[in-house]
Amino acid sequence: MSPAISNDDIRTEARALGFDAVGFAPASLPSEAGKNLTQFLTLGRHGGMTWMEGRAEQRSSPQALWPEARSVIMLGMNYGPDEDPLATLAQKSSAAISVYAKNKDYHELIKKRLKRLARWLIEEHGGDVKVFVDTAPVMEKPLAAKAGVGWQGKHTNLVSREFGSWLFLGSIFTTLDIIADAPEADHCGSCQNCLNICPTDAFPAPYQLDARRCLSYLTIEHQGPIPIQFRKAMGNRIYGCDDCLAVCPWNKFASLSRETAFHARETLRTPSLFELAALDDRAFRNMFSGSPIKRTGRARFVRNVLIAIGNSQDRELAPSAQALLDDDNALIRGAAIWALRQLLDAKEIADLRRQFLTQENDADVIAEWAP
Repeated sequence: MSPAISNDDIRTEARALGFDAVGFAPASLPSEAGKNLTQFLTLGRHGGMTWMEGRAEQRSSPQALWPEARSVIMLGMNYGPDEDPLATLAQKSSAAISVYAKNKDYHELIKKRLKRLARWLIEEHGGDVKVFVDTAPVMEKPLAAKAGVGWQGKHTNLVSREFGSWLFLGSIFTTLDIIADAPEADHCGSCQNCLNICPTDAFPAPYQLDARRCLSYLTIEHQGPIPIQFRKAMGNRIYGCDDCLAVCPWNKFASLSRETAFHARETLRTPSLFELAALDDRAFRNMFSGSPIKRTGRARFVRNVLIAIGNSQDRELAPSAQALLDDDNALIRGAAIWALRQLLDAKEIADLRRQFLTQENDADVIAEWAP
């Protein structure tokens, strides 16, 4: 017979493996979580993330995902930055990249450590396990709140009293019965900093998000051209947006991540828009090897860089955009036109239109040339 399961022993082992937050919950979610997901999907607020629809039932119920699951161990790793994420927004000719993407992709790093913890759990107590990091249909934030790791703030992200906004989450589902922790209470109070700062009004109400208006969704997940009404609001954000996270008052308790793989690479702190626009496919893949940015592909990435160039008010960046007017990818060509229209005068745009419009056959790109 296996020894009695000690939550403290699991916490000790988890922290030895590099996890900063550990909590325990039953393998279930309150009905409210499923209702919120249904509303989100019914209203189309998931945008082009159609993969969320197909496994909605499993997403809203851990036991629908794995009927044998009895308990969930929720784990967090602090990725707190060493600088204000909003400071880069003032450097218009440089790119602003979300804190979580300035170094290694967290998925593989966390998954390896989850597997090590899961193996230890089996060796000590038996049972079966499954580990998940972000890509599975798991509602990690409601589970983390239920496990006492934090609470979902008005921006729908997890907030921790100890780590503020900066926690990566992973989970271990197990057939073992583990004593649950008390859920974390909501400590947002009357604060609305996260709602007020959003540059695109992506929050229809507190605790609700419309991803179609969210710059993180638009710069990472959205496949087509950036909708015109959001381009100016992007500023120089080329991958993700940290505004609602960065202004949370609970960040006063946050600390720099102890995991060096999450510390910002110097080349990604304030990278030059000029240099990023010049990346071909090979250079893009080399620069972002091991980074979550690589997943977006060059086309979407350079699309974002070109929107930032258009917002830079830096006419010296116009040649970088002009060089991409005959790029093989229509998404890039369209964004290059928009960027140039922000930087050049009407005569210069008319001259370029005569030169390039005659050879264009993509409807979206032709529309960008329209007077």
